[in-house]
Amino acid sequence: MKDRVLVLYGSYRSDRIGIRLADYIVRGLEGRGNDARLIDAREIGLPMLDRMYKEYAPGEAPQAMQDLAEQIRSADAFVFVTGEYNWGVQPGLKNLTDHFLEEWFWRPAAVASYSAGRLSGVRANLTWHGTLTEMGMVVIPSTVAVGPIAKTLDEHGAPVGEAGQALDRAFSRLADDLTWWTAAAKNQRATTPPPY
Repeated sequence: MKDRVLVLYGSYRSDRIGIRLADYIVRGLEGRGNDARLIDAREIGLPMLDRMYKEYAPGEAPQAMQDLAEQIRSADAFVFVTGEYNWGVQPGLKNLTDHFLEEWFWRPAAVASYSAGRLSGVRANLTWHGTLTEMGMVVIPSTVAVGPIAKTLDEHGAPVGEAGQALDRAFSRLADDLTWWTAAAKNQRATTPPPY
């Protein structure tokens, strides 16, 4: 049975370039036999957080929030694709993520970051590790950090030159790691009830 992996992306910019990395990861996961789905925060368009999904009475959450909650609950794993804004995380992705809590529990997550510069969004990458752990996910140790992104992936999301080759190697390790943790989490959920 295929693993269902949600690839979450959060830039709202009109000239967003990180979508190249999100598309690359979706294609890479599909190429490894996964059911990978892009979750684009801008397309979903949740409002700024006022009430979490769980704070709505059953059936009263906005439809986009209800649909996303169902996708999150049915996922086996997650990949968060993040840019870095002023040493921090993208507000669009953080806002989308914060609408939910228990829906994320007991599944692994990976982080892939990018930037226009050479630091590859690593400060946002690091910040997401703590945030996702607090939200009940197991964050795998392997990561992807891409920068400068325009010199790593072309406009179609295809790897370019030596930087693209380095990305391919890093992605392969991340995907192997995520597959292992996904299988471990599935097995544990099937045999042992969560402690809370």
